[in-house]
This record gives sequence, structure tokens and C-alpha cells, in this order.
Amino acid sequence: MIYQLVKLCSRLLCLLPVRLQRSVGNMLGAACWPLVPPKRRRMAIDNIMRSLAVDRQVAQEIARISTIRFGRMFIEVLCLPELKADNIGRRVELKGKEHLEEALSYGHGAVIATAHAGNWELLGAALAMHGFPLIAVAQKQTSEQMDRFINEYRTMAGMHVTYKTGVREMIRMLGQGKIIGLLMDQHAGRDGVWVNFFGRQASTATGAAALARMKGAPIVPAFITENSDGTHTVLLHPIMWSDKTEAKDEDIRQTTQRLTTIIEAHIRQYPQEWFWLHNRWKHSPDQ
Repeated sequence: MIYQLVKLCSRLLCLLPVRLQRSVGNMLGAACWPLVPPKRRRMAIDNIMRSLAVDRQVAQEIARISTIRFGRMFIEVLCLPELKADNIGRRVELKGKEHLEEALSYGHGAVIATAHAGNWELLGAALAMHGFPLIAVAQKQTSEQMDRFINEYRTMAGMHVTYKTGVREMIRMLGQGKIIGLLMDQHAGRDGVWVNFFGRQASTATGAAALARMKGAPIVPAFITENSDGTHTVLLHPIMWSDKTEAKDEDIRQTTQRLTTIIEAHIRQYPQEWFWLHNRWKHSPDQ
């Protein structure tokens, strides 16, 4: 039932002009902000104040705008079917495309390291529609119907989808010259390594560094940001390589730190586009 309902909403929204789609997204996001649990809202505001050294009023506004942005993101995902290879360039500009092309030229595939900043679903769709062989590494949704829906739309955009547990498939795909896209900005618990993030230690996923080190694949940090007119810009950074010495664990930690520093710099530039409602510093190393 949920799948059919969301598909119906998608079809109806695709009939609207982009301006009205954005309005619906803004209304949805604005309606969600008061529903955020007070404890979660305080956590986000406190983390913004501590990370960006701003006062509470500014931090609250950043948190509010960040939440409203999720309404627009959700509507944009529902409207993905109207985007095709022949019109994606009018909605999403790629800057630094040559870095990803260079990464693929080495013949070992590539790893994209990104964050929950901007519309990361649109980031993957835009790269796929521009002809890049992207493998989206997904977190399985709690709702099987929503999982079916989002993966159907990812596939429709040209992405191949695998789950975080599919490590062997990722390795095989890298060997075939594919691009593995990984989000690495959420609390990783005991599976992560501790690195500095906004001046605090944060447990961080090592997938990008570990895969790149194992297969000798270049890493391309990539982000997407929304412009004032509703279009988006994908920012592809120059390639970097995973450290590879005899100290494997330290190599992975050092590469993960370098990637995390790049992510932090992007968030500092576009703080209202990051997912501040996530408890990034859920635990400290001594807990």
C-alpha cells in the first residue's frame, strides 16, 4: 500500500512545474520542523553551536533551514522520473568532471566519498545520467516497500544498487572499473575509527579508505549543493589515494581522517545543507 501511495504522489508531483514542486517541498519541510522531538532539536542546535562557534539563535536557524531542506529533497526524489540524460544538465551542473574521468583512466575503478549534505540521492542520479558507472551503496530501509521504491528510482536513474553488506560485490565492481559511492559522515560505532571532526573525536566509517587501499583505486570526494534558483551543482574534488604502508590500520585511519577533513570543510561552507539532526558524536572514544 505504501509503495503504491508514494508512486501515485510521484506521478502527480511530476505533473507540476518545478517552482510548485519546490513550494510543496518547503511546506513539507516547514511542517516537519515543529515535529522534531525537543531533545533531538536541542542536540542539533548544541552541535551547531559547538562546531561552528555561532550563538544559539544562529544555530537554531541553521537547524531549522536544514530540516526544511529535507522537505525539498524528498520531493526532488519523488520527481526523479522526469529527469533524463538529455535534460539533467539543465538541473544539475557538474564541476570537476575531469577529476572523475581521470580517476577512471587508471583502470582500477574509483571510490566516491560523500556526505549527507545537499541532495545526495540527486548527486548519484546526476552522475549516472552523465554516463558514469555508479554503484550506489545503500542502507536497507526499515520499510520493505520504501526500500523497493527508492531502489527502483535509483535504478531508473542508471545506478546499480548494492547494500552495505555486499563488500564482495563492491570489490568485484571496482575490478570492473565501476565507481563505488559511499556516504561516510554518520556515527559508525564500534565498526569505525576515531578521527577528528570539528574538533571532536567521531567514530567514522572506513569503507572508502579500505576499499581504495585494497584495490589501488583513486578516491574522489564529491558533494552536491543547491543553488538559489533550485538548480544544483555537483562539486567533484581532485583525486586522492589511500595510504599504503605495512601499517594497514593506520593507513586506513589516516586516509579516513583526510576525507573527514574535506567533508568538514564542505559543511563549514554550506552548514544549512548538512544533516544536523543526526547524532554524529553519539559516543566518545572512552565510552
